[in-house]
Amino acid sequence: MKAEVVAIEYDPNRTANLALIQYLDGAKSYILAPEGLKIGDMVESGPQSDIVVGNALPIDGIPVGTVIHNIELKPGKGAQMVRTAGAGAQLMAKDSAYAQVRLPSGEVRMVSIHCKATVGAVGNSEHENINIGKAGRKRHMGIRPTVRGVVMNPCDHPHGGGEGKSPIGRPGPVTPWGVPTLGKKTRDRKKPSDKYIVKRRNQK
Repeated sequence: MKAEVVAIEYDPNRTANLALIQYLDGAKSYILAPEGLKIGDMVESGPQSDIVVGNALPIDGIPVGTVIHNIELKPGKGAQMVRTAGAGAQLMAKDSAYAQVRLPSGEVRMVSIHCKATVGAVGNSEHENINIGKAGRKRHMGIRPTVRGVVMNPCDHPHGGGEGKSPIGRPGPVTPWGVPTLGKKTRDRKKPSDKYIVKRRNQK
């Protein structure tokens, strides 16, 4: 069933905007608003959908080279990847069971061809250009000031103490509780989904 876009709305809990869609039977729903989607446009979800911005269909029915977003990792579970403002992944290749998708980070990953994705890139790409402007606006967001560890006392942080501007005095940066941070790899080396990653995001 087709649906008409009746509004593009702001969502305070995410960077992307939402599109309010109304189906022909009167039911309403929200989707992530893709780049280029306008009020009055028609969108559709299903295997027979056209390759038009805003339409959702299984990866099996999307041509190679298409920019997609809102990608499922498990068929029927719902979208888990490429949902932030301005993000878009590219469908690189397909075979009998899996498709290769290049994510915004540069990682190339295998995804089942039965997983659904939405055509186009996520809208509101100007979000990254927002200038907060003043400390008060950050406070209105509920974010309190951030104090660096090196300016604290040694009783408050492992980086603290020393005379003047001192180095942190450790092999690498740590959190206030002594756990390595800033570049420390935290991914489980035995994670089962490793076999689906064709190329790492930081691989040369």
